[in-house]
Amino acid sequence: MEWLSLIPFVIVIGLSIWLKKILPGLVLGVLIGGLLVEFSVLGGTQKSVDYIVTTLSDESNIKIIAFLYLFGGLIGMMQISGGIKGFSEWVGDKIESQRGLLGLIWLTLPFTFMMPMFRTMMIGPVVKSLMKDMRITKQKVGFTLDVSTSSVIVLLPVATAFVGFMISLVESGVQKHNLDMDPYHIFLLSILFNFFAIVMLAVGLIRTFWSSSEKERPKKQAGRENNGPDYHRAGIEKELSTVKAQPWNLIVPLFLLLGLSLFLLWQNGVTKGADTVFQAFSQADATFVMLLAVFITLILTFVFYMIRRQSMAETIFHFYDGGNQLMQAIILLILVWALSLVTEDLGFSQFINATLGSFLPSFTIPAIVFVLGAVVSYFLGSSWGTWGIFMPLGITLAVSTGASIPLTVGAVFASGSFGAMTSPLGDTTITTASILELPLVDYARYKLKICAVGAGIAAVLYLVAGLFLV
Repeated sequence: MEWLSLIPFVIVIGLSIWLKKILPGLVLGVLIGGLLVEFSVLGGTQKSVDYIVTTLSDESNIKIIAFLYLFGGLIGMMQISGGIKGFSEWVGDKIESQRGLLGLIWLTLPFTFMMPMFRTMMIGPVVKSLMKDMRITKQKVGFTLDVSTSSVIVLLPVATAFVGFMISLVESGVQKHNLDMDPYHIFLLSILFNFFAIVMLAVGLIRTFWSSSEKERPKKQAGRENNGPDYHRAGIEKELSTVKAQPWNLIVPLFLLLGLSLFLLWQNGVTKGADTVFQAFSQADATFVMLLAVFITLILTFVFYMIRRQSMAETIFHFYDGGNQLMQAIILLILVWALSLVTEDLGFSQFINATLGSFLPSFTIPAIVFVLGAVVSYFLGSSWGTWGIFMPLGITLAVSTGASIPLTVGAVFASGSFGAMTSPLGDTTITTASILELPLVDYARYKLKICAVGAGIAAVLYLVAGLFLV
């Protein structure tokens, strides 16, 4: 009856594609999984809740949740302090050419790399205002913004909203299979094997500085088609538009966060016996370090804002507002953890070992995981959702067939990167299309044509690497 472990995954994928939302599918997947473990309505429901409570009682999970909320709160504080607005206006006065405009998008990475939505919302309005007098297609500008976001953030090992989530998924797989491997070390190695992100990063840089003969297309109204105006945050957005521009209120916190993350990773690794920087990063408790770094940054930033006479009430309010903006990601993460627990109780690992793991050549596993994950991620439009669904599958297949675990983990992360970059359901695509006033479907097709080539190259690289890294 181990095949029953597939039912929650099928429900999540199928319902997500149908509803174009992943959260309802995850809720139903966990609920049905609980009912399959306990064959009664009350008992199954209680079991589902028990899985959720179990994830929340895990120390590592709580660290991740706290990091995400505090990180969102820091962004909210930077918004109301005028830091984001100030930085946008400051760089906007220095651009005079197409190449300068596209180069600006890349040059802002050191200040905006922590979270895709943060980067898109900060840079998008600036780029839109600067491109009015330039003969450059909106599609090319949008693609440059998206590729410099989606392809770079997943390749950074510290100080991003993704790192904690990604490490937690790897750690879950390591614990379930009792592997004598460090989760953060696996994560670091997997960055080298995120072939799709690496290929698209190269493509993005080439297209940025390559002369283009593309002609400007007629403007069309874009955004969230047929959904009507978004009234939920109209008041807050209006308030943020009136704040005084103060670029240092963005620059100081970001450099604090980055510097503290790197220093504390090194310091924590050294206390555990590391002799080199790489060993320190590998041995450090990355989850706790990131939480500590953002906590210290929040305190110092709050003091910095008070010295600069920022309203305490407004700062605190927007700290909560910023944290609440990440509650959807936090809930998604909790449900993904719960789904992993319920499928393991139903025998998912044993089923994979007895079926796919028994006949698939080990060198094909990373490529297969990447292709399947890329297809699913395109329909889901969520890198996090794809990673949560496919990481248990990928690690289980790698263990059962003897495939390289870091290579397979990299393939899982690459598959989610594909969907985040190309899917018309993805937040990145929707946000960029809305800001630049691009037709959403047309823009998604434009990106898909380019990204499909990158995905093909990545699939071949996984096959080749699989032959040498068994």
